[in-house]
Amino acid sequence: MAAQDVEYVEVYTSDKRTAVEYFVSSFGFIQVAESGGDGTHSSLLRQGTVQIVITAGRGTQEFLEAHGDGVADIAFACDDVGQARDRAVAGGASVITSESGRQVVSGLFGACHSLVARSAGNRAPADRVWDWLQETPVRPAGHIRLLDHIAVCVDGGTLEESADFYGTAFGLPRYSSEYVDVGEQGLDSIVVRSPSGGITFTILEQDPKKKPGQLEGFLSRYGGPGVQHLAFLVDDIVSAVRDYGDRGVEFLATPSSYYDMLAERLPAINGEIADLRATNVLADRDEWGYLLQLFTRSPYARNTLFYELVQRRGARGFGSANIKALYEAVERDGLVAG
Repeated sequence: MAAQDVEYVEVYTSDKRTAVEYFVSSFGFIQVAESGGDGTHSSLLRQGTVQIVITAGRGTQEFLEAHGDGVADIAFACDDVGQARDRAVAGGASVITSESGRQVVSGLFGACHSLVARSAGNRAPADRVWDWLQETPVRPAGHIRLLDHIAVCVDGGTLEESADFYGTAFGLPRYSSEYVDVGEQGLDSIVVRSPSGGITFTILEQDPKKKPGQLEGFLSRYGGPGVQHLAFLVDDIVSAVRDYGDRGVEFLATPSSYYDMLAERLPAINGEIADLRATNVLADRDEWGYLLQLFTRSPYARNTLFYELVQRRGARGFGSANIKALYEAVERDGLVAG
């Protein structure tokens, strides 16, 4: 009955050509199929086990006016679609579309959820006709292996409610939770994950009792709760960042003082700090191992959706210590400058 894997993520955009070009030319995705008709146009992109659908045109305008470019559908692969739909409805979701082999139900975060039967991660959305462009492996090779997690921002005071909804409606139990104190701001988070590990949501909430921060900024730009970023798992993040940077992906810069602090915080990776500094890659660790990560700048006009690269060396967490470390690094720069 529970949802198990992310079958595909559908992004609505006002500029399909540029959005597809970003994923294909910059991130190395392969465009495998096109769909068009009734004024709606979609492209299906693949890399590793990740499937991204880019859609523009008729049917997207209301979403785009409300949110800007962003994730409109996160499709869940289920063992039994009918039972998954019934569970979702019993948990508070409503049915949007009901057809053979595919049910679409409401979700939070400004996105809906198509419920489809589990496959090998190679099913195109069944609600449109696809023209296949080329013979391609089910899992095209590249730096990106899989979708590590989906980060979403919710309104202050709704974190618990949001986590409960995804647990009850889709069978995504709580995996972890953490509060990060960043001076005058505070961020609270709950991670929910499917039994298979194929669906992971990191749900983020700004502490409403503290000063507004970056999450409030996202909620304002997006027009409410929504998917803030998609995180892609890679095997070698330094190599991936260099490659993608050469292809035009813009990553967030990291203050130099962060790496001075990193040498003290994670002495076991001192030999790698020069490479991390050169590529702006962040590092963290938990009781299981190390996590390396880096965020892109949003390529969209309203600065909504962006992307993350993640390399895991045993770590099971999500780099929450980096939020505090970066904040402290900026503070140290300010003090030094003063």
